[in-house]
Amino acid sequence: MFSRFCRHIKEGFFGVGRHAAMSISSASAVTITLIIISIFAIFTVNVNNMTTKIEGEVQISVMIDYNYESAENIDRIGLAIKAIPGIDTVTFSSKDEEFQYYIDSFTDEHEKEIFESYREDNPMHNAYYVKVSDGNNLEAVTSQIAQIEGVFDTNYGGNSSVMLVDALNSVRAGGLVIVIALSLLAIFLIQNTIKVTILARANEIAIMRSVGAKNGFIRAPFVVEGMIIGALGAIIPIFVTIFGYIYLYSKLNGVLISSMFVLISPHPFVLEVSLLLLGVGMLVGLIGSFLSVTKYLRWKR
Repeated sequence: MFSRFCRHIKEGFFGVGRHAAMSISSASAVTITLIIISIFAIFTVNVNNMTTKIEGEVQISVMIDYNYESAENIDRIGLAIKAIPGIDTVTFSSKDEEFQYYIDSFTDEHEKEIFESYREDNPMHNAYYVKVSDGNNLEAVTSQIAQIEGVFDTNYGGNSSVMLVDALNSVRAGGLVIVIALSLLAIFLIQNTIKVTILARANEIAIMRSVGAKNGFIRAPFVVEGMIIGALGAIIPIFVTIFGYIYLYSKLNGVLISSMFVLISPHPFVLEVSLLLLGVGMLVGLIGSFLSVTKYLRWKR
């Protein structure tokens, strides 16, 4: 009798130990997964911000033909440009302003004096500077502007601008795919852990079913456990995200490579990413445990 009691105590002790070890193992796997998700999430959001900024800075310069310099023609061309879908802003620059901008581009005073002699017979064109709402439409919008009567020439930076925007969009899309794939991996890891836990508690589940417990009642503690495992797995990634990003931002002075690639300010960005990690951790824990318990209960019908 005593030996049987000791055996039950021993089995219970080692059962709890195995369950704790599995939970720690699962939380550790979620931790590693969420750290990787955090890295790619930060990278993807910053790339998205940089892409939006670059798209906003890329302009289409529209030069007006010398034969269409009357105020009436200039207004007509401006209205025609604004009527094109995908246009964000349209800014007019007179030929005098264009000439002054060209003069100011020189740092040598002697060179400025040389070109000042051309001010009376100004060779510059009146111009419009156009920003599009989506950088992917640069080429299409430029083509439509070029067809307007009175437009002498258009320039948007050529294929290099389009290629840069396309490359950043590809990186952004790739980062999003990786984040989704890692989230699915975390769900799989938690699902397997909960599955082993369920098998270890098969007798308890059988007793609950025998006394009339509904599937929702049986499922609830496992779902809560999965959410707790996911939340625990998010603690270290949250600290790594907060302190790591603040350190990186401070070390790089908020600039990556050049002033064109500016990092997002840490506050409140790190808080938003931390909440995202906590939410993802709890969500994958919920989904993983729900799927695992549901599958087991259907199998045991």
